[in-house]
Amino acid sequence: MSEQYVVGVDYGTLSGRAVVVRVSDGAELASATHPYAHAVVDRQLPGTGEQLPPDWALQVPSDYVDVLRTAVPAAVRDAGVDPADVVGIATDFTACTMVPTTADGTPLCELPEFVGRKHAYVKLWKHHAAQPHADRINALAHERGEAWLPRYGGLISSEWEFAKGLQLLEEDPEVYAAMGHWVEAADWIVWQLCGEYVRNACTAGYKGIRQDGDYPSRDYLAALNPDFAGFVTDKLDHRIGELGERAGGLTREAAGWTGLPEGIAVAVGNVDAHVTAPAAQAIEPGQMVAIMGTSTCHVMNGDTLAEVPGMCGVVEGGITAGRYGYEAGQSGVGDIFGWFVDTSVPPSYVQAAGERGVSVHQLLTELAAQQEVGEHGLVALDWHNGNRSVLVDAELSGVVLGQTLATRPEDTYRALLEATAFGTRTIIEAFEGSGVPVTELVVAGGLLKNTFLMQLYSDVCRRPLSVIDSDQGPALGSAIHAAVAAGAHPDVPAASAAMGKVRRAVYTPDDERADRYDVLFAEYRRLHDFFGRGEDQPGGGNDVLHRLRALRRDAAARRAGGPGAGATTATPVAPEVEAPAIEETPDVLGV
Repeated sequence: MSEQYVVGVDYGTLSGRAVVVRVSDGAELASATHPYAHAVVDRQLPGTGEQLPPDWALQVPSDYVDVLRTAVPAAVRDAGVDPADVVGIATDFTACTMVPTTADGTPLCELPEFVGRKHAYVKLWKHHAAQPHADRINALAHERGEAWLPRYGGLISSEWEFAKGLQLLEEDPEVYAAMGHWVEAADWIVWQLCGEYVRNACTAGYKGIRQDGDYPSRDYLAALNPDFAGFVTDKLDHRIGELGERAGGLTREAAGWTGLPEGIAVAVGNVDAHVTAPAAQAIEPGQMVAIMGTSTCHVMNGDTLAEVPGMCGVVEGGITAGRYGYEAGQSGVGDIFGWFVDTSVPPSYVQAAGERGVSVHQLLTELAAQQEVGEHGLVALDWHNGNRSVLVDAELSGVVLGQTLATRPEDTYRALLEATAFGTRTIIEAFEGSGVPVTELVVAGGLLKNTFLMQLYSDVCRRPLSVIDSDQGPALGSAIHAAVAAGAHPDVPAASAAMGKVRRAVYTPDDERADRYDVLFAEYRRLHDFFGRGEDQPGGGNDVLHRLRALRRDAAARRAGGPGAGATTATPVAPEVEAPAIEETPDVLGV
């Protein structure tokens, strides 16, 4: 019998990547990446040039199909395998990324009448403009004592299905009325592959507020907005597929795109973070997987159900069947490091890096690594893209405290690296404080290549740190699920044992450094609660970050001639100057 192969496709923030994997042992034979032509749409709407408001992040769904047309056949070709020996394909996606479609799955932005309507486009996971709607969802749920709310740490994120859906309804009811389905991108791409719309159990549970087989009630939704009462029944609910299940067979059209045999298994969709746990052989209770890239998602299995403050959710079967899958996360990690390098490093550092033939990231890391813990005199908050866990507040922003005229770029860079580690430790302590032990950190994603950062995380979190032994963790995880959907392995744990890759305890904490980091972490927690809890919350301090965000929105509206723009001012207006473009963080940092 000839060898069997599967294809895993990982849809990241800026690109999609495909990997060809041998079913018997998980050997990765080849991979290929295709960058999205439109990348992240956060400034101007394609075709119209309309300026987008702050906190918007959209994408174009045709970019996702282009990955199937290019990356998949390229990976199969480079692997040198006979396409006839490929028995399945599976995909994973960033979440929560939402596609408004017609009843047959056509994205609304592809209809001529909606090309110029921003709400007709894909809302990417880091679209945070629905925060006011999330605030209302949370306030009403607390007021009514909704039983599902504690399953999400007491707060629903602006990134998720309901907040983004409510924003769509209230800001463009015509687009909302034309929408037949509100579809996770993870499920939309599976729909394109096999012609079957199946909601995956992972996103339905974590991002779609589906617990114990039910969504929030019609009565609750009507209290938010009478026109939102039918959101679940009319726009959202659909057949749920379990992880590793076959969603359908590859259609003739999709076979033409990919060069794969028509009819092979297409697995139910999944999330990039959750699908990585089996790839890292980290599905036992106590093993927390941190998928570190542009953001970080923390996932782990548990044997018991617990309610962890600020977690993104706990879902039965959310990672593997028979266990409770927990999720938490940080909205900005690699994005923060990339932002700093793009905006805050002087030309002399860029020149020095170029002369040595290294990246600016590598130069700053080497300089930062020469310091003793605390030598820079700084502490930072890692909220440059809001806080996902444990505060669940996209309105928060970054803080760096302690800068002087002697502060150098490597000082601030190291403080930002440390801040993200402190954010992860805050998450770990929230889990352990709720009776969910974390015994091991397993890291996947582009940032594991930074050995200084990995050791820093081990020291800060005082835990051994293992690393996935694959450069394509999510794609390998998808391939594992493709093998199960094709019947090549009986279930996900068995496929994980055969195909997963991990190196255990590559980094172990240094007690002396860990003791010094404890001192810095205590300062981080003081700032965390002072700026993050708010004046009206226990232990809170100052809402200045929220007030600054409101001032930013008001100023942007005035500049655009929107509400509040009619006020006059004696301040002279400078001539319009176009700012130089800043490139997106390379997707090697991201998941």
